[in-house]
Amino acid sequence: MYAVLKSFGLHGLEGFGVAVEADVSGGMDAFSIVGLPDSAVRESADRVRAAARNLRYRWPSGRVTVNLAPADVRKTGPVYDLPLLLAVLASSGQIDPPQPDTAFLGEVALDGALRPVAGVLPMALAAAEKGIRSLYLPAANAAEAAEACGGSGMQVYGAGTVYDVIHALDGRAPLAPTQPLPFQPDQSWAAYPDFADVLGQTVARRAMVVAAAGGHNVLLIGAPGTGKSMLAKRLPGILPPMTREESVETAKIYSVAGLLPRGSGLMTARPFRSPHHSASPVSLAGGGSQFRPGECSLANAGVLFLDELPEFRTARSPSAGPPAAPPTPAGSSWWPP
Repeated sequence: MYAVLKSFGLHGLEGFGVAVEADVSGGMDAFSIVGLPDSAVRESADRVRAAARNLRYRWPSGRVTVNLAPADVRKTGPVYDLPLLLAVLASSGQIDPPQPDTAFLGEVALDGALRPVAGVLPMALAAAEKGIRSLYLPAANAAEAAEACGGSGMQVYGAGTVYDVIHALDGRAPLAPTQPLPFQPDQSWAAYPDFADVLGQTVARRAMVVAAAGGHNVLLIGAPGTGKSMLAKRLPGILPPMTREESVETAKIYSVAGLLPRGSGLMTARPFRSPHHSASPVSLAGGGSQFRPGECSLANAGVLFLDELPEFRTARSPSAGPPAAPPTPAGSSWWPP
């Protein structure tokens, strides 16, 4: 038997649709996941098998094959646990297949509980663009995903266990849709230290106000203890309130990085990031074998404070070799300092 459910994945900071196809056929017992899964997705096989048995469902005998389409895009993370488990149960006839405009996200614990996952906001935005009407996911991610519903008609349902999702689908215990939280960026100033704490430094304070009004960069130079860090940490408190577009863009970055607080909606306070001068170029600029936003991206629409700026390492190509020596004047020799 065959069943297909809809889910979503992440490619950088954007979500994309994934079809979770499950097929149960005869032969020796086996369970395989195809479609360029990473190690976390391949481990879903053991998680969903144990969860199905602990939920008192029968694991189908024979060969179970799950395909994550499109097969040429790598799938990462445990976000496919819930749709994978439901697809196997639907293909074995234990539950009715859900409607085609329904999608599922979430990690499944061995006892059937749903655990939150990272990157839900961009995936929910992609779901709304794809015409999804119902999105089921862990309750801890519901407020975040509900911010993608505006004007699309999509409803977000947060669930605590797999039982909650199955009972909602068959109508035994419908879930209430999660409503977006009020967007109140005007109240975010309370999250920062008060700029009024800075006494004196008239010229520096004036420069910070001009930078905040015009979105300029600021270079603070002075002896230790003169208030440079104190001024920088209070700069977000005098920046204009975030627009909704800025809030959505910043919340997407923090969602992918797994730094968005559970149960919260959009970010309304401008971020303040202060990496240590020993930070690597990848941690500053982002990237890596598994994409992760860097400090420059995490400071989006906010403040990136580079304390002790001269101490930061400069990026240099490994193939460039050591710095070239300055030209030697004729009739003289050059000694390195």
